[in-house]
Amino acid sequence: MTALPLTHSWPLFERDRQFELGAIVDGACDRLVAALSPAERTSPAEPVAGIGRWECDLIDNRLSWSPPVYALFGLPPAIRPLRDAVLPLYTEESRVLMEQLRAYAIRHRRGFTLDAELRPADGGRRWMRLVAAPVIEDGRVVRLHGLKRDVSQPR
Repeated sequence: MTALPLTHSWPLFERDRQFELGAIVDGACDRLVAALSPAERTSPAEPVAGIGRWECDLIDNRLSWSPPVYALFGLPPAIRPLRDAVLPLYTEESRVLMEQLRAYAIRHRRGFTLDAELRPADGGRRWMRLVAAPVIEDGRVVRLHGLKRDVSQPR
């Protein structure tokens, strides 16, 4: 399984106006849904198979995941993972790229997209598309949130 990592950063500000961060993440999800064939779509309750929402609190590095993210990492949904415990599940190259983009996103209040290679806890290898956006409160980034999707299988 080989893929070239997709890495880029995108602005969250336009002419001194902050975009609604939830709308950015929801818009990204809508674009992912629109790109799927009808066979890839699931029920309205979970509109897209394999796309999950995530959030990382920057104060304590606690992660909040929806069920598809747990499945991506091969972890049981009964746990609430800490970021430091999950980082070893990324390949070294993907982890380095993610950390660079994450630091840039926090420092410059920008979102990013990255295709990262994982070694899930339940074995094997997977490619995951990570879409991240900062959550800004009182002028500072307090959380990152976004979407994660399994992109291992070619279309």
